[in-house]
Amino acid sequence: MTAKVCLVTGASSGIGHATALELLRAGHIVYGAARRVRKMDDLRAAGGHPLKMDARDEDDLRRAVGTVLDEHQRIDVLVNNAGTVLHGAVEDVPLDRARDQLEVNLLAPARLVQLVLPAMRAQRSGTIVNVSSIGGEIALPFGAWYYASKHALEAFSDTLRMEVEPFGIDVVIIQPGIVKTEFEDQTAAQLREYSGRGAYREMAEAMARHGETGLSDGSDPSVVVDAIRRAVESENPETRYAVGHLAEKLLELNRTLPDREFDRLAMRATK
Repeated sequence: MTAKVCLVTGASSGIGHATALELLRAGHIVYGAARRVRKMDDLRAAGGHPLKMDARDEDDLRRAVGTVLDEHQRIDVLVNNAGTVLHGAVEDVPLDRARDQLEVNLLAPARLVQLVLPAMRAQRSGTIVNVSSIGGEIALPFGAWYYASKHALEAFSDTLRMEVEPFGIDVVIIQPGIVKTEFEDQTAAQLREYSGRGAYREMAEAMARHGETGLSDGSDPSVVVDAIRRAVESENPETRYAVGHLAEKLLELNRTLPDREFDRLAMRATK
């Protein structure tokens, strides 16, 4: 297998960190980008290339892609994994926080796509992996802006896939279900901060308590990492990989149940 030049964002923790290390073990050339460079010391020790990058900073995005291209004159894989999550009732969450959610989860990945595409088109090959969520298709209470960002990322990816297919470029969406990472560590605190004292306080508190205990059955991040590696190394990857605890089941329920029946199912977390 020929080693691929890969850029993985959000590589300082969770799925991104594990993905960067797995692609290294598989023999690929890996650049891991994140704000917390010190948390990628093991990536450097394993032969990877940590890059400091804030997804909100245009100069950082340009610098990350430019570094890869300057050193290898190609880029084969972009894994858009960096993201944030925001919880609170629509009525309560300040719009500046909503804008930040869209900036990190949608616009930063889109900008990185724009930056890598000229090189991928020139080499007539490439794989763009956008890490979404089952929340790219379903929605639950108190996560409107997170789900909006992931729904938008999936629509963006679907359009992108059609546009770049003639140039030999694949676009893949990863849809993790319930996975044990630090990503959701702030869920309860956010719910209480934004919606813990107003009209939605009882529902928010119930969901906060559920969030503090609800990840016990979550899948190990390795199931997501394995899907990303399969997509990266496949000559004909699937367009979507739904992986992790309850991913396929919840997606199937959302696709088949009438809306109000799925609403009743989703609202159980607020009781």
